[in-house]
Amino acid sequence: MTPHAGAAGRIDRRSFIALSAAALALPGSLRAAPAYPTKPVRIVVPYGPGGIADVTMRLVADQLSKKFNQQFFIENRPGAGGVVGIQAALSAPPDGYTMMMIGGGLCIAKALFKHLPYDIEKDIQPVSTTASYGLVIVSKTGSKYQTIKDVVAAAKAKPGSLNVGTINAGSTQNLSAELFRIRAGIDVAIVPYKTTPELASAVLRGDVDVAFEYFAGLQSPIVNKQVTVLATTGKTRATNLPDVPTVMEAGVPDYDVTSWNGLGVHAGTPAELVALLHNAIDEALKSDRVQTFSKKAGMDARGMAPAAMKTLIKSDVATWTEVIQKAGIKKR
Repeated sequence: MTPHAGAAGRIDRRSFIALSAAALALPGSLRAAPAYPTKPVRIVVPYGPGGIADVTMRLVADQLSKKFNQQFFIENRPGAGGVVGIQAALSAPPDGYTMMMIGGGLCIAKALFKHLPYDIEKDIQPVSTTASYGLVIVSKTGSKYQTIKDVVAAAKAKPGSLNVGTINAGSTQNLSAELFRIRAGIDVAIVPYKTTPELASAVLRGDVDVAFEYFAGLQSPIVNKQVTVLATTGKTRATNLPDVPTVMEAGVPDYDVTSWNGLGVHAGTPAELVALLHNAIDEALKSDRVQTFSKKAGMDARGMAPAAMKTLIKSDVATWTEVIQKAGIKKR
């Protein structure tokens, strides 16, 4: 080898070393992300199979499986109001291979329980919402309560005389009724039932004057015109009930209850994977299958950015903490 050739060789090696060092110094977002996923991805649903949220997650998982050519599968882990499932998901490493269904119920749990084995605001990294949906307020068809104004006027005329039905104390439905009582400035008896079928029967028998429940839970009596929908609880009208006013439109100020479900991962999961999963979920939610199912169930299937979800969670926790305190509900 000539002296010139040797010099060139040394320069090439030095250049290679310098370029390699520069590449390693680049921010993670600018380096090539590792291949993902290279194995099946678990989605922990902290409730039993068959519910609206569970079915939605299965539809999303199917879309993700097709997109990544890798299986995204549902693992139902019910128990303790969702605590068992979230714990199971958080016991896995923060590598993007275990996701978990999260939602407004976790915000209520943080406000309601003194001690939880995790903190939704610190231990979970939100990825995307999957659906949002309000509740419906119904009365028996033909009753004297055919509008929210009827309900409020009757309650103010005779405090404590109206019975408002919900399901379990501390549920979204139950606390939504408590918030309604607070915002409307009325005194009513809020009666919790164990299940939605029991609540529906109570409305039809006339045991309760009005009831708060999700559209999906009361879909049959609504479609069969056994009950009348007086209002929906979201900020805007429900797309499947465009002629029904919101509670705020009906005259109760500052009332907005919009439940939501979504997906999260263990805090500490690489930001590149969170962004990748968010974009994929957002795309999955736009599929015809997901949109058709969601609209029939009274849900708005739409993604939300991780940062916006953190704000939403913080706001929900604050709202339900206020309701629980003002309603005099003891923390568990």
